[in-house]
Amino acid sequence: MGRTARSFLHAVCCGVAAVITLGAALTPVVADLEQGRRLARFYCARCHAIDKVSPSPLTIAPPFRTLHEHYPVEMLEEALAEGIVTGHPTMPEFSFEPDQVNDFILFLKSLEDSKAGR
Repeated sequence: MGRTARSFLHAVCCGVAAVITLGAALTPVVADLEQGRRLARFYCARCHAIDKVSPSPLTIAPPFRTLHEHYPVEMLEEALAEGIVTGHPTMPEFSFEPDQVNDFILFLKSLEDSKAGR
């Protein structure tokens, strides 16, 4: 194979690799509902009800199934990523990674139809 052919083949391979990399970067992240539920259990269940029927263990902590009645749960994305420092007085400070934020928001949205699931 001549030098020109190798250079052309190299350029084509680099171009294909760039397109694949760019395509992967632009692919939307698919949120994982079960991971969102696990995050809620781990970080939140000691204070908040995370199911569709139970009362919250801590009365001043709203059940997650009612959050959407007060504001769109997507409004929590930035706070979850940067670290929630307010809420109820005993709420611990924590922050999620971007993929965890997506998972957690998907979980919260799954509770919005709680009345239909009763």
